[in-house]
Amino acid sequence: MKSFALGKSTSNAEVQNVSKDGVWLIIRDQEYFLPFTDYPWFKDATIASIYNVETMHGTQLHWPDLDVDLELNSLQNPHQYPLVYR
Repeated sequence: MKSFALGKSTSNAEVQNVSKDGVWLIIRDQEYFLPFTDYPWFKDATIASIYNVETMHGTQLHWPDLDVDLELNSLQNPHQYPLVYR
């Protein structure tokens, strides 16, 4: 029996790792680290819900299980987004 080739990825975003300090993402061959101190929504989330990430409109990341949305630009240019959740 021969396996079929894998299909194309339907998302430009992929969670690479969840560590004790945060979440590692790969988006269009670029790596980002989301520390729990800056992104507290992920700290107590299940691994499955963190890995369930979608891209919307090519510029937005969406975690449907967590009701979290992030603009890709906020990861690429954090200095333009000085307000931080506390």
